Amino acid sequence: MKKSLSFWQFVGFVFTSVVGTLLHFLYEWTGESVIVGLFSAVNESIFEHMKLLFFPMFLFAIIEAKYIGEEYDNFWCAKLVGILVGVGLIPVIYYTYTGIFGVNADWFNIIIFFITTAISYIVETRLMKNDRCRCIQPNLAKFIMVMVAAVFIVFTFFPPKIPLFKDPMTGTYGIQ
Repeated sequence: MKKSLSFWQFVGFVFTSVVGTLLHFLYEWTGESVIVGLFSAVNESIFEHMKLLFFPMFLFAIIEAKYIGEEYDNFWCAKLVGILVGVGLIPVIYYTYTGIFGVNADWFNIIIFFITTAISYIVETRLMKNDRCRCIQPNLAKFIMVMVAAVFIVFTFFPPKIPLFKDPMTGTYGIQ
């Protein structure tokens, strides 16, 4: 029996939620392995938390493409938009609530991760189901995702000295 898009997207949400949560701790658990730091959070900055959504979603997109990717002409473009929406919403929601309330609540930061993950998969699903949404260059969408991954890796080692990249607990940036 062939699984539906909604099934795959739900599995993707669960996969991203679990793997993203594990990636939050994996760098520390591995004794600060530089290899693990490429795709997991190396500190508590907002930027590093964006990686927790990006890398699991990117990996799941590759897995999901093998099963249903060819059924949707706009699969890769929908994936790109969904991932970018989620990654972009993390700092938007974080800086909005901390700016309004003047507090940084860990429990709400966790909720932000799950909310943005859900929104990402909802956006992807709606785009894939929309017949009017065309993907003219799926290879360009894949290339952009690879470039975003490269930017995450480079900024892990060479982060700009702006608040998005600053660990609020230690005041440091990137891998030390």
